[in-house]
Amino acid sequence: MSKVIEIRNITRDFPLGQEVVKVLKGIDLDIERGEYVAFMGPSGSGKSTLMNLLGCLDTPTSGSYILNGKDASKMSDDELAEIRNKEIGFVFQTFNLLPRTTALDNVALPMIYAGASKSERVERAEEVLRSVGLADRMDHKPNQLSGGQRQRVAVGRALVNKPSIILADEPTGNLDSKTSVEIMNLFDDIHKAGNTVILVTHEEDIAEHAHRIIRLKDGMVESDEKKKMVEHT
Repeated sequence: MSKVIEIRNITRDFPLGQEVVKVLKGIDLDIERGEYVAFMGPSGSGKSTLMNLLGCLDTPTSGSYILNGKDASKMSDDELAEIRNKEIGFVFQTFNLLPRTTALDNVALPMIYAGASKSERVERAEEVLRSVGLADRMDHKPNQLSGGQRQRVAVGRALVNKPSIILADEPTGNLDSKTSVEIMNLFDDIHKAGNTVILVTHEEDIAEHAHRIIRLKDGMVESDEKKKMVEHT
């Protein structure tokens, strides 16, 4: 497998008054194309900061972040915005859907920024919504959908531009246990289809879906464990 992510000695500092808080303290790791990875750690471990760096929502204080052979740590804001749109699919705990817009239009939104025609957008968004089990909910707005259905729309939006990686930050945090299982089974299917999936979670049972668990503590990698794939039902 080829490397989709290469991180070398990444640090991230934040000013706090007269002091500097070192949140990430020299992280090194590679992620191969097609891997299924979970980042875990207690509050303050740096996992959300690392997720922001991986998603090109932030840049490191020092070190390099190579995404698909390109050094994202040296990109301009416009270049980072293009990477976010074309290379990375985001799934958030709070769904982040446009409230007055249908499921179809929410999913198609990233394709507008990518310059796709309307017919291309509709065709691809319909295809993606069918793949996440919402063929009969395309014209529904978020307030007409359950929490699980809203998260499926968010997953569809993340997939629509066929990104290199799917980044999911606490994707089941606002869902009940039954719906959480359904959403994680959807992520399992997305991974089996050949996608690179990266989760951030504080829940062991969610992390267990991944075949690699990276634990962070105090801004450093505490452990990096690869395990055999296990079927989840």
